[in-house]
Amino acid sequence: MIVVTGATGQLGSQIVERLLERVLTETVGVSTRDVDRAAGLAARGVRVRAGDFTDPESLGHAFEGARQVLVVSSAIRGGGAGAANRAAVDAALAAGAERILYTSHQAASPDSLFAPQLVHAATEQHLAGLGVPFTALRNGFYASTLAFSIGSALETGELVAPADGPVSWTAHADLAEAAATALTEDGALDGVTAPLTAAETLDLEAVAALLSDLTGRPVTRVVAEDEEWRAAAVEQGMPAAAAEFTLGMYRAARRGEFAVTDPTLEHLIGHRPTSARAVLETLVSR
Repeated sequence: MIVVTGATGQLGSQIVERLLERVLTETVGVSTRDVDRAAGLAARGVRVRAGDFTDPESLGHAFEGARQVLVVSSAIRGGGAGAANRAAVDAALAAGAERILYTSHQAASPDSLFAPQLVHAATEQHLAGLGVPFTALRNGFYASTLAFSIGSALETGELVAPADGPVSWTAHADLAEAAATALTEDGALDGVTAPLTAAETLDLEAVAALLSDLTGRPVTRVVAEDEEWRAAAVEQGMPAAAAEFTLGMYRAARRGEFAVTDPTLEHLIGHRPTSARAVLETLVSR
């Protein structure tokens, strides 16, 4: 059996769908904090069990009988994220999984300026020390984040954000296809993978230019000083901790941490990855 965690989330749900195209339904299980949200999967014959990374005892039941477990990284911010990821990985091992997969990030590094990358790097190191076959899927920066990055630019005509740098915006759909392939094709991806990214990088100035082209209205990139942006974000209701977290993303981007492309994803899924332009077209049409 293959068990996927976070099966009702944006990435996990798409991984499950791609997996069900490849294997028998009865060989797929999911772990989710809210089983009611996975009722549709249960109705289709998928094994649905409650599992919470912050409640390790629940994971033993969720992972029971799994040959492979795909741990979709915790969305917790702060110090709890690393502990949650380790709890899930350890529970998979304790349940007898013969292989553990983990959704890491292209920029995973112990010296990253963006906090999640430190967590990913530590989780990869923990996985590597367990003595069981593993795959750390080094996913490109999720293109869905563009919805946050462009903010109110479509209404105001100004894309206001701190100084940034090029990012290989990568679609969840492509990464889900890659994960399903890794789960079902022996040797497709083992160990820490190459960066699984889209084929191009764009900074926010390029994003603004695309928005202008797609809408027929000028969108100007406006660079805000870090402290100016933080103060404005907090004034608009963003918690101070969240503002600092987000600034870490911009600092890492301008250091070039996300300015990476690699052909591995395209080779794996057999087609050119979704472009940032296509993602923006969807956002603009909403």
